[in-house]
Amino acid sequence: MKYRKMGSFEWEVSALGFGAMRLPMNQQMRVDEEEAIKMIRFAIDNGVNYVDTAYPYHNGESEVVVGKALKDGYREKVHLATKSPIWMIKKAEDFDTYLDEQIKRLQTKPDVYLLHGLNRDRLEKIKSLNLIEKIEQAKKNGLIKYIGFSFHDNFEVFKQIIDYYNWDCCQIQYNYLDIEYQAGTKGVQYAGSKGVALIIMEPVRGGKLAIPDRVLNKKPEIKEVLDKSKMKRSMPDWALQFVWNHPEVSVVLSGMSTMQQVVENVESANNSGVNSLTKEELQTISELREAYSKYIVIPCTSCGYCLPCPNGVSIPNVLRLVNDLYYWGGRGRPRLAFFYNRMAKTDKDLEKRKAEGEEVEGAATLCIQCGECLEKCPQQIDIPSCMEKANALFEDGKSISEVFE
Repeated sequence: MKYRKMGSFEWEVSALGFGAMRLPMNQQMRVDEEEAIKMIRFAIDNGVNYVDTAYPYHNGESEVVVGKALKDGYREKVHLATKSPIWMIKKAEDFDTYLDEQIKRLQTKPDVYLLHGLNRDRLEKIKSLNLIEKIEQAKKNGLIKYIGFSFHDNFEVFKQIIDYYNWDCCQIQYNYLDIEYQAGTKGVQYAGSKGVALIIMEPVRGGKLAIPDRVLNKKPEIKEVLDKSKMKRSMPDWALQFVWNHPEVSVVLSGMSTMQQVVENVESANNSGVNSLTKEELQTISELREAYSKYIVIPCTSCGYCLPCPNGVSIPNVLRLVNDLYYWGGRGRPRLAFFYNRMAKTDKDLEKRKAEGEEVEGAATLCIQCGECLEKCPQQIDIPSCMEKANALFEDGKSISEVFE
């Protein structure tokens, strides 16, 4: 296993971290504890020393299973991270309540405690509830050792959050498709310039960058790039090596669902290095990025300039779900429909959930075709038309081929 500098921490971290968000499932759609524990322990036995979980993963099962996996001497071999569910915190005292519950679930105290999924609105909540004071007190009381945050917003907000506090670490989504999405490459470089330990999630974009061989023939543009490359790697290996190539990156998390994925990712980590990719390999990755762009039906970069929508539509998130459905096709519909159906679909529902202090996103059904977003979009996307298409896909159940002829 290769190890890397973990910001200003006094220890080095394994290049690969075990992300416990996609643990194996049984037929009852519960975590397969026996297999999950085997996987986590295999990774640790092969040098992985960073395990990451969070309060909501697997509806709370993840923290429990991770805690069990770290019994029998394994806890002493790893640095354990979990996250505070900021969206569920309504008053300052809730912070302590959730942390206490997480310690009970894990049967141990976490080393790294992250404020989960920070964005512009959650930064304001942190300020209004003085949550930095709460997390510092938790550290002072010996409940945690390091303070960080995970992030989902644009680069400007990322810079604002980084500069707000002297964080030990931060966690962002990054892969060779998302170099300009959310924090992006600029965020990677900015975190590095501040000496903040950088943890990467979604290096394989939820499996999008790991197309099985049986499916690759249906993506000829991508297959052609791989076939002509002199360097032969698996698709997950290309994705992981891209992230590990960056000197600012400390640890790359992979949410592994099978033992085979653990074995392959450990091997990839063993072959990783900073600035180790050749000019030709970087060119292959650039060509892969270009090939994937041909499977994007709406050229949205999630810049957020279209927001706020006066009617509450979460425009970038709706467009991202449409793009993902276009890419995955019918086999991706159940998962994507699940996320879409969590959105508020009526004005009444939107206002009710807001009044209850819930963080809520608005579905395409809230669009009244006012056109205010048209003037704001730098990509000149016909957003109202796209909202009609989203309604057809997710409300009327139409197929991609019916909507995008």
